[in-house]
Amino acid sequence: MIFSLPKILSTSGKLAELIFFPSFCQLCSVLLELPQERVICHGCWEHVRAQRRSYCLCCGRFFQSMGEPHFCSDCLETRPPFSLHRSASKYEGKVKDIILLFKYHHYKVLGKELARFAYQVLKEEEELWRKVDALIPVPLHPRKRRKRGFNQALVIAEELEKIKGIQVAQGTLLKIKNVPAQTSLDAEDREKNVIGVFRVAQDDQIKGKRLLLIDDVYTTGATVRECSRVLKKAGAKEVKAITLAQA
Repeated sequence: MIFSLPKILSTSGKLAELIFFPSFCQLCSVLLELPQERVICHGCWEHVRAQRRSYCLCCGRFFQSMGEPHFCSDCLETRPPFSLHRSASKYEGKVKDIILLFKYHHYKVLGKELARFAYQVLKEEEELWRKVDALIPVPLHPRKRRKRGFNQALVIAEELEKIKGIQVAQGTLLKIKNVPAQTSLDAEDREKNVIGVFRVAQDDQIKGKRLLLIDDVYTTGATVRECSRVLKKAGAKEVKAITLAQA
């Protein structure tokens, strides 16, 4: 296949990269020609969509309807340990494909782009960001972190720190048990799987503070609930949460 280089190539460095080290979009295989393109082409990023449906005002669960946001029946009956959670998109299509590349194929750079996408979608959610003292990435067990090479939640949190100027409290929340991945379990087992898995390293780092928990995907909410419960028990005044996508 012959690819035509667009006239907008602005640097000789990028031209040399294309000649000697050609790279292709990991989703559609088109040649990455633009200076800012890395791993994923601009065309595929344009297909990343925000969620526009209604959602629960507390847990953030997306509804099928297009009506006004309202509380879901679960949150009306029993409020979760976090005060509110928001996802930027549904875990489907290009969003899902990019998150999978980010987490399991060592494309750490995609986490920064995903964090910026999430912020653009959620930046108008004033209550989400109000009076937040620190960002708390959901931790990985050290063994899993070594295998993956990075903690995806930390990559997202560090980019949000740059955007919002809210400090990342790295190492405050720890994962002390290397349990099976949540993706391999059903809803009931997910709840059991995270019990006793997390702990706070130093209570005095979070006492009386409002925290924003950061993770990549929200499925049943078991991980976010357990992390929030542990943080509240350790003295956090409030816990909110952001995830890239919701399954």
